[in-house]
Amino acid sequence: MSNIPLKITNVGKVFDKKKRVISDINFNVNKGEVFGLIGLNGVGKTTLIKVILDLLQATEGGVEIFGVNSKKFESRKKLAYLPEKFVPSQLLKGNEFLNLSLGYYDKKLDIKKAEAGADKLGLDPKVLTSRVGKYSKGMSQKLGLLGTFLTEAPLLILDEPMSGLDPRARVQLKDYLLEYRGKDRTIFFSSHILSDIDEICDRVGVIHGGGLKFIGTPKEMKQQFGDEILERAFLNCIDGKKTVAKKPVVAKKAVVKKKAPAKKTATKKAAPKKAAPKKAKKS
Repeated sequence: MSNIPLKITNVGKVFDKKKRVISDINFNVNKGEVFGLIGLNGVGKTTLIKVILDLLQATEGGVEIFGVNSKKFESRKKLAYLPEKFVPSQLLKGNEFLNLSLGYYDKKLDIKKAEAGADKLGLDPKVLTSRVGKYSKGMSQKLGLLGTFLTEAPLLILDEPMSGLDPRARVQLKDYLLEYRGKDRTIFFSSHILSDIDEICDRVGVIHGGGLKFIGTPKEMKQQFGDEILERAFLNCIDGKKTVAKKPVVAKKAVVKKKAPAKKTATKKAAPKKAAPKKAKKS
């Protein structure tokens, strides 16, 4: 069995025998890395993820998960997946959903571990005893993420995991992802939030126009496509621009010139008035 968590070879997908979405996709995701897949809406990110999971049949090529063909059921025993539009059953309580999810991995819910994980994601552990129908969108997303983390699967595949999360929750999720990766596990996810990609990903892949336009580290992408800001480097990549990396423009502080002290002008003293001559008294 191979040590490579995810191997994608010459994958292509055509819908209705005429609409090609992706073609000739080739890359590996290495053990112990966080890999980010980025691209505009509708370019095939979710299609590729569904092909990886065998939810869609590839028109060409194939996928291996830890050396096992993804078409075989056993290939999915070592991965956990969270879809983009995750909606848990509204009738279940939070802990019931977690117990159901873990059952697919022959695991039992450890409530203390679940509460600790919920706290890491900014989800109040008390809500695990409430029905999911009372959850907000962000709470539902955190519950799905929690269920995924608790599987302790060697490979996580997450489609837009930051969806529905506020800035604080995004920071908490990034910390959790890095902690999870630190245990020699692998994370493959897609995201539109490139600042998050830049912060936590070891490597990124850019998918555009049906193909893979770039694969490498965020730093290499910024150098190759001429900008220190990943979002702008990404746009240069999909627009076919390759330039020398520009340094970010830093606004200069306005220099306030000090006024020179006013020169003292010499003032002439008024000459003392001469006393009028006294008239001589007549004797």
